[in-house]
Amino acid sequence: MLAHKVSSTTVGMWLLLPGLLKLGAWDILKAWGKKTDMDIGPRIALQLVNESALCINRVRRKSSLGNQGFQLLNGMGRLVTDEQVHLLLNSHKIKDSYKMMINLGLQRQLSGHYQGDIIAIDPHRIISSSKRAMPRKKKKPDAPSQKMLQTFFAVSAGTGQPIMATMSSAGMPTTKATLQLLQACGQIINSPSLLVADKEHFSKELFNEVHRHENFDFLAPAMNTGKVKKTIRALQYSPVGAGFALSETGFNFNGGKAKLRLLAERFGEQDKDYRYNAFLTTSGMKPHTLLAQKYDERWSVEEFFRFENDMGLNRASTMNLNIRYGKLAMAMIAQGATYELRKNLKEDYKKWDAKHLANEILAWNDGDIKVKDDTIIITFYGKSDFLNTQEYTNFPQKLIQNNISPYIPWLYNFKVDFRFK
Repeated sequence: MLAHKVSSTTVGMWLLLPGLLKLGAWDILKAWGKKTDMDIGPRIALQLVNESALCINRVRRKSSLGNQGFQLLNGMGRLVTDEQVHLLLNSHKIKDSYKMMINLGLQRQLSGHYQGDIIAIDPHRIISSSKRAMPRKKKKPDAPSQKMLQTFFAVSAGTGQPIMATMSSAGMPTTKATLQLLQACGQIINSPSLLVADKEHFSKELFNEVHRHENFDFLAPAMNTGKVKKTIRALQYSPVGAGFALSETGFNFNGGKAKLRLLAERFGEQDKDYRYNAFLTTSGMKPHTLLAQKYDERWSVEEFFRFENDMGLNRASTMNLNIRYGKLAMAMIAQGATYELRKNLKEDYKKWDAKHLANEILAWNDGDIKVKDDTIIITFYGKSDFLNTQEYTNFPQKLIQNNISPYIPWLYNFKVDFRFK
């Protein structure tokens, strides 16, 4: 197809190329499959990455994309079939995709995607259409029990970017799954950090494990148990503001060895109106700092789900964990490349969620793709006011300046450059 000029509405997808190169996505995909530059496996995986960025489920059914250059993104002359994708993903074990996400996280750490010292962790349960007999869980306390796939995310609160994700069937307890997540995070983040979580993470095993970790501290709301209620009502409180006071005491779980801090909030002006919240932590920071400043950062993980859900984080058509882990890892690569693209967008466009960005920029930009000598030239026609185009012009030279080879390995070592008209 490169022998001809290709007219395409999906030229916006090529804007992800700098991000993929910066993250070393091609090397990560090759390592996952233990393949070389000339193998088809990494190209199939790259197609999955690009499908995730488009926020379109089962893009292989949309034959129009197969005739407009989308396949050229992956260094292929056609789109691969559902069966080929299934066979590729099912041939890899969970540990392969797990290791791929750790490699991606390490590269994102080096690229500055994680800022600050707070990590928000949270389960993200996806309703499944699986026909299997399986345990049912509630997505919310007042919702009916449903079949679902469990994912568990750790997000850098400073940037809202995912550090690591793990996955399990509905039968996996939250504590056990979170311990696996933290073990992986410890391989990526090696600086002191505060983990903030919700009440699901109030468990002896979890706090004992974090208490032994040299880089992590933990902060989570305490469950409203009889022991906790009796303890916080007996404390002496120091007023902080109108109708708000704080206190703290030591705490340990029954049979637990870790000495923890129980922080308590009291709301109300009179005894009859008092309301209490309690938090448990391994941190030595002041209560007001932890509760009034640090804990609010937990909502960054909810913002991440809301912002990026459509990249495939909200779908679970199969409970084959080999396949689901593979798709999750591809979505994480796509999300990282999209984050790099956002850095080059004008301010208003940075606020668009993944679906909006895919529809308005990645999927529907008019342009053409052609080859001149050893360079693939991507030309955009019409408005490009959403983008800082100077970051893309003379692209091969910019790669060289950043000590990155200008020859794109999955495009058979062609260079790529951009034009805006």
